[in-house]
Amino acid sequence: MRINIQPFTVHKRFALKISRGTTSQTQNVWVRVEQNGIEGWGEASPFSIGEHPQTTPVILEALQQVIPMLEKFSPWDRQEIEQIFIETNLPSAARAAIDIALHDWLGKRVGLPLWQMWGLNRRQIVPISVTIGINSPEGARQRVRDWLQVTEARFLKVKLGNPEGIEADQAMLMAVREEAPTAKLSVDANGGWSLQQAVKMCSWLVDYEVKYVEQPLARGQEVDLLVLKERSPLPIFVDESCFTSQDIPKLADSVHGINIKLMKSGGLTEALRMVHTAKACGLQVMFGCYSDSCLANTAAAQLSPFADYLDLDSHLNLKDDPFKGAVLQHGCLLPNDLPGLGVSYQEYKF
Repeated sequence: MRINIQPFTVHKRFALKISRGTTSQTQNVWVRVEQNGIEGWGEASPFSIGEHPQTTPVILEALQQVIPMLEKFSPWDRQEIEQIFIETNLPSAARAAIDIALHDWLGKRVGLPLWQMWGLNRRQIVPISVTIGINSPEGARQRVRDWLQVTEARFLKVKLGNPEGIEADQAMLMAVREEAPTAKLSVDANGGWSLQQAVKMCSWLVDYEVKYVEQPLARGQEVDLLVLKERSPLPIFVDESCFTSQDIPKLADSVHGINIKLMKSGGLTEALRMVHTAKACGLQVMFGCYSDSCLANTAAAQLSPFADYLDLDSHLNLKDDPFKGAVLQHGCLLPNDLPGLGVSYQEYKF
């Protein structure tokens, strides 16, 4: 099989600020796997957690090194290909791009969308949340209004963990609630709170009908999650603390759910393992994204009937997404009936 890689840059309509920094554009990588006249597509997007950020140069270099090792295989040889990933310690975002492309190829080869190959029911897909980044109270209000111009915004995910402190978090959350009094809310602190702050905020947030709190404590502070779970009236989900299925059993007693992202997991193969592991451990499941285009979010949407919550909104905040695939209907991101991912390319013109 032949594997081609092509970087592409996407720009956000509105810059996204979280506790670790702000992004307004990213350079992602489009991966195409071709054999027998069929081309499967995948995507890698950069992200940074911990000491080894997966930047675009890191992803590109890793792909360039591993592609010669993979070209002797067929897209059917997924077990052997996965072993190469393990032996080369391929970064998860690079692995995700190839894995997604292999799944897309397979679906196109058999003429079925992936969700149908897995026997899933699109009617079980829950509405996505849309993200309100860290901002001033008035800025947060405006961001809610901005989202309402793009989507029905039934569910808002509010980024907290403001470096200015929890008072700033509280002021922003109150502004969002006032601007969207009927919307469902969740909160994501991206590890921006101490244990003491997290306990205080979880107790405060319950009065604003917040559904759950995501990654309240920083990666590396997992030992404190059990204490927080025992003292929090709200469910606790983890994101940065959970990359693959191997992380789930040791977290199972300390949290209520996990956030699966294809760039962290290494693609759909591991994401499916994570779903089953989480459910076996009695945990809820959500799917999230980084600065992914519609390509990667459509890939995640293929598995979304498994999810309790969905945060697949990044492509909706792009000015120049080169792909189209899953479609937003009544707040739900629904994969289509086309084979594989059902993603096509669109030349974007400003």
